[in-house]
Amino acid sequence: MNKKVLIINTGGTLSSVAKEHGLTPGLTTESMLQELHIVAGEAELTTQEFASLDSANIFPEDWARLAQVISRQRDMYDGMVVIHGTDTLAYTSSMLSFMLQNIRIPVVVTGSQLSISNPVADAMENLRCAIYMAQSGCPGVFVAFNRKVMLGCRTSKVRSLSFDAFDSINCENVAEISSIGMKINEHMLQKKKGVFRLQDRYCPDVAVIRLFPGIHREVLQMYAENGYRAFYIEAFGLGGVPFIRHDFISGIRGLTEQGMTVLVGTQCLYEGSSLDVYETGRRALEAGVLQAYDMTAEAAVTKLMWVLGQSDDQQEIREYFQLNLCGEVSVPS
Repeated sequence: MNKKVLIINTGGTLSSVAKEHGLTPGLTTESMLQELHIVAGEAELTTQEFASLDSANIFPEDWARLAQVISRQRDMYDGMVVIHGTDTLAYTSSMLSFMLQNIRIPVVVTGSQLSISNPVADAMENLRCAIYMAQSGCPGVFVAFNRKVMLGCRTSKVRSLSFDAFDSINCENVAEISSIGMKINEHMLQKKKGVFRLQDRYCPDVAVIRLFPGIHREVLQMYAENGYRAFYIEAFGLGGVPFIRHDFISGIRGLTEQGMTVLVGTQCLYEGSSLDVYETGRRALEAGVLQAYDMTAEAAVTKLMWVLGQSDDQQEIREYFQLNLCGEVSVPS
């Protein structure tokens, strides 16, 4: 029996056309049907228009609505493919990973660096990979790009022009395509821990602060006074935060004492943070921060938003960040 796959279009470069102000989403899945069928093999395709947006214009409320669309239709299809712009694709795939925990079908997010209307585009190959993965029966949220499949919550865009735009950060690929076909790394698939339940609540009041030499701690209070409830701080190296002269750590302590959540990670793309190595990290831990460990920035930000949507109890929030919910983090034992 042919597998049923739903294609959900949100826009992005894959479906873009050239207009007066530059490339902008304009193609519908109906207009792309011929190309979709070429790469679908024997899959039975259904298409659905969700939006026609450059991914720079996709916001948290869109993530929640997309998760609801997927949840409502999850029992009608063997898998789903989400067409998405590349710029914020990793944020969407990360948040869907949290909102759709324990989903029993593959949900595969993909896009392209060139429009499907361009004869040398990567769009067809990315769609082929995504549709194939959507038929695999492997449950979870994934990203398909440049002949590889990655966990949705481990993916980052690392190149702006190359067809190899995304990497799986601190984590093996789930699958790769070569001349022998698609090889799935079974050990990379997440074992489902319970029943599926849509968890689409979130809080967007998260500020991201990238440290640089000389940054003033007043920036923290500025965000706090404007209603932000949590902070993701991209610190130096293994998680170093300054405490001499521009004493950023005392500013952090002031926030945590007010009941705010401060998550600290690293500016380094690979290998993660370890705040207990240097004094600059240990003082941050003493000030009450949580560790991001080896999470991507996209996963750290979306997990913060998602966790704040589940609880405002500081102990519960802390416990969430000691858990690997969907493959997003390696928490030291």
